[in-house]
Amino acid sequence: MNKFDIYEKMDLNKCKYLGRGRNGKVYLLPDGKTVIKICMIERSCIDEYKVLKAAEGSKYFPKVYGRFGKIMFREYVGGEKLPVYLRKNKLSRELAISLIGLIEEFKRLGFRRLDIRGEHIYVQKDESVVVIDPAGQIIMSARYPESMIKELRRQKCAKRFYEILKEVRPDLYKQWKR
Repeated sequence: MNKFDIYEKMDLNKCKYLGRGRNGKVYLLPDGKTVIKICMIERSCIDEYKVLKAAEGSKYFPKVYGRFGKIMFREYVGGEKLPVYLRKNKLSRELAISLIGLIEEFKRLGFRRLDIRGEHIYVQKDESVVVIDPAGQIIMSARYPESMIKELRRQKCAKRFYEILKEVRPDLYKQWKR
């Protein structure tokens, strides 16, 4: 029996409400390790599920356990949203390299959109990053991380990011510096 079977008839009253986004509501199941996402539009759920299945095994994405209509079960992602984290902490070399690695992972996986909003990037204690709501990776198209860099500008750390990018990946620096 898999997690999807176990949680198929879960009572949401026993779950912790985590929040609501553009695509739906998210609840943490009583095990503290799994979330149920209830999407407003089934297509959004299908697209996100496809991305998570395509990214299976990637350290940048949560595990996905199953989908039924507008409902998806996936691994809980802790940490802090990138904008929140950067308001409290400076952009470290480790975090910058994690962000570069994330965009490179999008490319490796063959995604059309090499970008993601800062709100969907969760910084872990070790400054690795994990993304949520990645449905746009197969729908939209972007050749460089414009939204992510805009967030870094808002948090006043784009200059530091570009310095690190130029040092570790001069090829990407030339493509991304606009």
